[in-house]
Amino acid sequence: MLTTGSVAPDFSLPSHTGSPVRLSDFRGKQRVVLAFHPLAFTPVCAVQMQKYEQARSTFDALDAHVLGVSVDAGPAKAAWAESLGGISFELLSDFHPKGEVARAYGVMREDGISERAIFVIDKDGKVAWAKQYDIPQQPPIDDLIGVLENLKS
Repeated sequence: MLTTGSVAPDFSLPSHTGSPVRLSDFRGKQRVVLAFHPLAFTPVCAVQMQKYEQARSTFDALDAHVLGVSVDAGPAKAAWAESLGGISFELLSDFHPKGEVARAYGVMREDGISERAIFVIDKDGKVAWAKQYDIPQQPPIDDLIGVLENLKS
């Protein structure tokens, strides 16, 4: 898994909205919360993404943009976003080649899904914070917000 201080590998992945998202487009503009999650339509992942949606104004105030990443295909990500009541940040499909971005960040599992892991990428494109969680564990949003608050000062 990439560690703090590493250069975040650039990527371009399709979003649930149909538009591609390139990590380097955020460089110099916003921090990025890169949230790898195992699969769409699973309870822990659903709660995690809904919590990020509920905290959208907090992330905006902390100059951070959330990107949710899994190996699900784009149409599944779009259907999942709709089933969650709408998601305003991008849910990205690391489907083909399967898990390529998860591999670049060191969080692709041998069973074909990514670990549950969060990377905070600073405005210079470097990993400012990274943490991996057990698959069934809900990452505490307060910890992530605390990290972002500390980076802001």
